[in-house]
Amino acid sequence: MKKLFILATLVPVPALAAGDKPFFSLANTDFVVLIAFLLFIGVLVYFKVPGLIMGLLDKRAETIQSELNEAKALREEAQTILASYERKQKEVAEQSDRIIANAKKEAQAAAEQAKLDLKASIERRMAAAEEQIASAEAAAVKQVRDRAITAAIAAASDVVAAKTTATDQNSLIDDAIAEVKAKLH
Repeated sequence: MKKLFILATLVPVPALAAGDKPFFSLANTDFVVLIAFLLFIGVLVYFKVPGLIMGLLDKRAETIQSELNEAKALREEAQTILASYERKQKEVAEQSDRIIANAKKEAQAAAEQAKLDLKASIERRMAAAEEQIASAEAAAVKQVRDRAITAAIAAASDVVAAKTTATDQNSLIDDAIAEVKAKLH
């Protein structure tokens, strides 16, 4: 820095070319300004202002660097969290797909079971209806037989009453009583 100061004082400047007054006199305003400037630079160097400025700039640079490092760490943490959430979201999506697939399978199995149950119920009802029909047929046949028997007995009794006499009827009754008595003892 000092070398630069010395070099700046020795370098010829256009003010040196001023013609009416000598450059190194206090009457020349350019020379006075140059001396004030050099004196100002000297005071700044004496009080170590460039070092203070450099220290402040270094401190600011360190602050900025720490903020950048912190921002990088936060960014990495955010990326890690994002990846974690994306992974969790993917797992949840897979799990929901599995749940939906299982629900579809269960619904299909339940539908097939319901079809089988319905088919079995229909078969049971058909069997019950066939049994009722068979029972009704048997009842109708029995009723027709009973009526036929009743009609035949009535016709036979009319025929027997018309063809037999009272004595024959009494002897048939006595024979029937004797036959029943013999079978009971």
